[in-house]
Amino acid sequence: MNILITGANGFVGKNLSVRLKELGSHTILTYTKEQSLVELEQLVVMSDFIFHLAGVNRPQNPIEFTQGNAELTDDLCALVAKSGRDIPIVISSSTQAELDNAYGISKLSAEESLLKLNREQQNTVYIYRLPNVFGKWSRANYNSAVATFCHNIAHDLPIKINDPLAKLSLVYIDDVVASFVDLLSGWNDKAEIYQNVTPVYQTTVGELADIIESFKDSIVSGITPRVGTGLVRALYSTYLSFLPLSKFSYPLVKHEDPRGSFVEMLKTPDCGQFSFFTAHPGITRGGHYHHTKTEKFLVIKGKAKYRFRQIITDEYYELDADGNNPVVVETIPGWSHDITNIGDDELVVMLWANEIFDREKPDTIGFKVN
Repeated sequence: MNILITGANGFVGKNLSVRLKELGSHTILTYTKEQSLVELEQLVVMSDFIFHLAGVNRPQNPIEFTQGNAELTDDLCALVAKSGRDIPIVISSSTQAELDNAYGISKLSAEESLLKLNREQQNTVYIYRLPNVFGKWSRANYNSAVATFCHNIAHDLPIKINDPLAKLSLVYIDDVVASFVDLLSGWNDKAEIYQNVTPVYQTTVGELADIIESFKDSIVSGITPRVGTGLVRALYSTYLSFLPLSKFSYPLVKHEDPRGSFVEMLKTPDCGQFSFFTAHPGITRGGHYHHTKTEKFLVIKGKAKYRFRQIITDEYYELDADGNNPVVVETIPGWSHDITNIGDDELVVMLWANEIFDREKPDTIGFKVN
C-alpha cells in the first residue's frame, strides 16, 4: 500500500514514518511544506491511504493558521475528490477545535473539509481530536509544554510557570502512532469518523515540572524515580530524548581497597539498588548476616565460592559459581555469608539488594562463616 504522510518532517510525522518503515509492508510517500500543490496532486494520485499531519501550531502571523490548517486541508480534499477514488484520510486535529480561538477555528475548518468530502463523495475520513501530544523528536517552544520543560531542564535552562495548578491533558506519541497503525490495518471495517487515542493522562503544569525535574535530580541522588509505567515512563523517555550529547553518560563513585572495588549503579525508591564489586584472586568478601535485608548475587566474570552458615544452628552450606554459567545466589536472613575468588583472574559480581543501604541502620552484622 502507498501511504502518503503530509507534514512528514514534523513531530508526529517523523514518528509515524519510522514506525511504518519498521513494519516494512508499505511504501511511504511524504509531503512537506517546501513542496508545491502540483507535487501534492501527484502524490495523491499515487496514494492508497493518507495521514494528513501537516499543520501550523505557533505562527508569527495568525493568518498562517488559516493557510496551514484550513486551506491546505481543503486543497487536499479537493485533490482526493478529483482523483475519483476513495482514498481514506486521517487528520490530526486538536481538542482546541472546540474553542473560539484562531488555532481552534482553523482546525475546525479543516475537520469540516473532511466531513464535506465524506458527505459529498462518500470518501472515508477519520478525525483525531488530539490533546497535547508529547514524546521524542518534539520541538521545544512549539509542540507542547512537555517539550519545552524537557529541553530546558535537560540543558540547565530555567522554565517559566504562570499557573502551577493549570490542568493538562496529554497523549504520548507512541500511543498516537499505535492508534494510527491499528486504524490503517482495519480501515475497511468502516470505523467511526471521530477517533480517540488512549490513555489520556491528566496532570497539572506544576506536577509536570516536578516530575521532569526529578529526572535531572536523580543523577545527583542516584535514585531513579518509578519510570516503568504510565505517564512517568513516557515523560522519562521524552526527557532523555532531549539530553545533549555531553549528558549521554555520567560518572559513578568507585570505592577501592586492597580487596577490589565496589560501585553503586542504580537505586530505586522502593525496589532496592543494583551494584557490582570485584575481588582479586584469593580474596574473600562478606562475612556477615542480615535480619531483613536480602540480596541476589550474579557472577559476571571469574570463579567464586559462596559459603553460608546458620548463626543459631551452625548449619553450613557452600556452592561454586562462574561467569560462564549464570546462576543467581540468594542471601538468606539469619545466615552469615561470604564469597571468595577461587579463580586466577579478577572476579566481577553483580549485586541486587532489596533496600538502599542505610548507614544509620545497615542491618549488616559481622559473623565469620569459618
